[in-house]
Amino acid sequence: MKNIKIVSLAACMSLMLSLMFFTSCSNDDSADAYSGAPVIESVVRSGYDENGNMFPSTPVTVGDPKNYYIIHGKGFLTTEKIYFNDYDTYFRPTFVTDTDIVVLIDENTPYANASNELKIVTKNGTVTMPFTVAPPVPTFSGFNYINCAAGDEVIIKGKYFLNPVVTLAKTATLPEVPVTIVSSTLEQIVVKIPANADYRNLAVTNISGTAVSKEAIGTALYDDKLYGMQWGGPWAGKGVNFDFDGDSYQGEKSWQWTFSAWDGGNWGFNIDLSKYKAFRIAVKGAKNGQVNFSMNGGANYVIPVTTTWVYMEIPFDKLGNPTTLSMITFQESNNDGGNVVLFDDLGFVLK
Repeated sequence: MKNIKIVSLAACMSLMLSLMFFTSCSNDDSADAYSGAPVIESVVRSGYDENGNMFPSTPVTVGDPKNYYIIHGKGFLTTEKIYFNDYDTYFRPTFVTDTDIVVLIDENTPYANASNELKIVTKNGTVTMPFTVAPPVPTFSGFNYINCAAGDEVIIKGKYFLNPVVTLAKTATLPEVPVTIVSSTLEQIVVKIPANADYRNLAVTNISGTAVSKEAIGTALYDDKLYGMQWGGPWAGKGVNFDFDGDSYQGEKSWQWTFSAWDGGNWGFNIDLSKYKAFRIAVKGAKNGQVNFSMNGGANYVIPVTTTWVYMEIPFDKLGNPTTLSMITFQESNNDGGNVVLFDDLGFVLK
């Protein structure tokens, strides 16, 4: 509680100092307040950056929700309303002078299909100026299919895809590569995969920042279907559904397994692991529990199972440092009568 009070006091002091600074720098030399219609001269960011430095007093035309800004001009003493993108925005009357207003852009301010306008209403008139409220940084929940090829159309899912730009993400040795967008909404983008995209991550950028996929193209073992399986199945001969469409971590389907107590199964592959450092998997169960997992018949790695999706990356040194994948084994091991477990996004993590 003491820390919270200190931070709150520091924030208030910052805002008041900012207000005093800009008021002292005002070009309004009159002893009396301006009585005409309001005028906006500039908007600047208020507060401090992550290094404790005050933001520069450089005018901006783009603002981020949940951040304070100083509106500079004249005729603000009788301010009644402030709108960002026509959203009625709360302001403190104590943070208003004739020449400056300190205001927080509300986190609920719309950013898509918006007016891109700041409006101030006073008793003496109304003023507007072009001003864009930026969306949050994109979130990337997945893309399907991960094992895609040049020319394939792939669906990217996430949030805050406002005017997105999609690329193959830059690596230590390769530049970013533009990816053609076929269509987009705020939560879904359809793209056409370019040539030479194997083992590259997809990146989505909007005005606020960039999100990069966890998965690289071509690294899936299961993504709506099991890839490269040569043999195998459940020991009981039943209980496995590779096409379960009732829930998924990414894509449209997941691998559902109705386990009896200590039930399990093996599947055979022939995959070179030299490019990879870890095995990835997302898991969800009908109840809390655990599943034993191993590669190539090695030592068991215990995967915890909860009732919500959990994504994990298992380093190869926890799985015996395999250089090729010849077999994977799962076995229910909660010792309480079995479970229904969903597996998804099985694959490999690049070095």
